[in-house]
Amino acid sequence: MELPDAIKNRRAVRDYTDTAITRSEIESIISAAIEAPSAMNLQPWSFAVVTNRDHIADYGKRAKEWLLADLSRNAFGDHARQMLQDPAFNIFYNAPALVLVMAKSSSSQASEDACLAAQNLMLAARDRGLGTCWIGFARPWLNLPATKDELGLPAQCQVVAPIVLGHPKAWPASHGRNPAEIFWLK
Repeated sequence: MELPDAIKNRRAVRDYTDTAITRSEIESIISAAIEAPSAMNLQPWSFAVVTNRDHIADYGKRAKEWLLADLSRNAFGDHARQMLQDPAFNIFYNAPALVLVMAKSSSSQASEDACLAAQNLMLAARDRGLGTCWIGFARPWLNLPATKDELGLPAQCQVVAPIVLGHPKAWPASHGRNPAEIFWLK
């Protein structure tokens, strides 16, 4: 797939097949992620991967419960609250893999650089026929000190982009894009 096609056809996939993702497929996608630019070439990212579906489901359930326990923590808006309150809603959409893109420090630009790596990861996945979805709901729970400790994540790392990965049951249609708002400066 050519890069413009991967960019144009990348979608947030929320329905996955039962097909597992191999370790080599994930490593290949992460290899593309680390080609992202970074401020002063610090490359301040790291990755954690979960491929056990039971663990992914448990983490999603617990993140959802944590958010629901105090909806004031949820700054996602009314539509998101309705989603979270739906007993059938699965935060990780039954995906076979969860990749956590993390910033290794709170230094200037580390989170932004991790976002660039996350975008590369999503485009590389699309190029390989795999779907992704960035799961913002999970980030606050994943960044709790107790959660990091339980999962074995380094305390200094911040989860920037929890991304599910898998084979889509179908590719979602495009929602279209608004024209770019451009300010031409003098």
